[in-house]
Amino acid sequence: MDKSAIVKKYSNGEVTVVWEPGKCIHAGNCVRGLPEVFDARAKPWINIEGADTQSIINQVKDCPSGALSILENDTTESEQTASTNVELMKNGPLLIEGEIKLTQADGSVILKNKKTAFCRCGASSRKPYCDGSHTSAGFVG
Repeated sequence: MDKSAIVKKYSNGEVTVVWEPGKCIHAGNCVRGLPEVFDARAKPWINIEGADTQSIINQVKDCPSGALSILENDTTESEQTASTNVELMKNGPLLIEGEIKLTQADGSVILKNKKTAFCRCGASSRKPYCDGSHTSAGFVG
């Protein structure tokens, strides 16, 4: 199975953590920030019962690639989309969170509605998306 097509969901009844491993750049923010929930050595690696709901939400918001996202169980996914935010990460990617339409050079269109990390260093093997190569490339910007 194509890794980019995998989507896993973990629910505690209040929220659902959605994990898309094909987007993960292995920054490790989740593991360092909330190890009682995110443990790369465990199977499954997400223990949704490991912390309170608000702590999980706060940690998932720190995912730089958008591989982790939150669905609040009492609202639909479309109700949770409010605006588009753009953040320039120091020495890292350009993060866009919200609904975007990406038109590629060949004219094809990709619609995104979560956090998306775009490469700024030029070293990514997944251009225009970030794959974490900025770290090994020593990108400063």
